[in-house]
Amino acid sequence: MAYNRQKAVAYARRWAYGFNPLFYNFDQIGGDCTNFASQCLFAGGLPMNFTPVFGWYYLNVNNRAPAWTGVNELYDFLITNTEKGPKAVEVGFDRIELADLIQLDFGGDGRFDHTPIIVDVGRRTPETILVAAHSYAAYRRPLATYNYRAIRCLHIFD
Repeated sequence: MAYNRQKAVAYARRWAYGFNPLFYNFDQIGGDCTNFASQCLFAGGLPMNFTPVFGWYYLNVNNRAPAWTGVNELYDFLITNTEKGPKAVEVGFDRIELADLIQLDFGGDGRFDHTPIIVDVGRRTPETILVAAHSYAAYRRPLATYNYRAIRCLHIFD
């Protein structure tokens, strides 16, 4: 099934400042950004991967894969996945597309801390790329307004 980027962005717009009751809100237990990003990918038509431990799925708060809600776990899943579910390649700003993901490292420690989704690529610069996110609720927030030490752009494909 092809990734419907418009549907992913429409979902981001609908739920950027709220919480879909079908999914748990992880804000109080580590943050909700990657849960929100995963919901957007799923809304864009990408199927869950029910591989135990190393898959990408959400059934409920107690039955989910670490990649559904963990920043670095999502990266590891997307970059290495060869089976069902979303896949990604790390790219530069020049190759990002609508509904791709950004990951930010705030501390400069090599562990990434935040996963917004791109809702407008602009001129593909941090000043013009606009994102949506949870934990730091945002819709159409310029990427340049985040205080990050490292960044990675994840081009999603299926």
